[in-house]
Amino acid sequence: MTGGGGTPKPLFYEPGAGWYWVLAGPLSAISMILIEMWSGAGVRLVVPTIFLVMVSAFIAIQVKAARIHVSVELTEDALRQGTETILLREIVRVYPEAENHEASGKQLARWQSARVLGELAGVPRGRTAIGLKLTEGRMAQAWARRHRQLRAALAPMVHERVEPADMGNIPVDRDEDAGSSA
Repeated sequence: MTGGGGTPKPLFYEPGAGWYWVLAGPLSAISMILIEMWSGAGVRLVVPTIFLVMVSAFIAIQVKAARIHVSVELTEDALRQGTETILLREIVRVYPEAENHEASGKQLARWQSARVLGELAGVPRGRTAIGLKLTEGRMAQAWARRHRQLRAALAPMVHERVEPADMGNIPVDRDEDAGSSA
């Protein structure tokens, strides 16, 4: 199913960051004007203008970067994590939620030490990892802020595509859900 411009309709989408954060620039400028008024020194617009431009520009750059590198989109054909796109036909299994967090010091599931999708070094802050088994025995970690909704949208698509007859062609990893001390 495609949208108006021939692009696949997203089944799940997280933008990475919202543009409303850029309002911190105008709010900082208003704060500076109020401080000048309350101090009785008179209102000079130079400092508030500097705050408006500098804060807005800095936050706009951060929001743009987050919308590129920390956005998530699931369509009927692919899962995009930041700038990396993986085709759904490469996903063989969606692992259950992890029992232990990395910081707990307890035994982790094997997928928790797998490569994180996207070009980031790890799962972005505020996001939760989702374990994926890929073709050729590979593993990876997808991630999302609303990870349960992504899992709910992704798991049925993978499950209905991977038939029990196809499972004979997939290498079995006997201890894929077992933890390993890390």
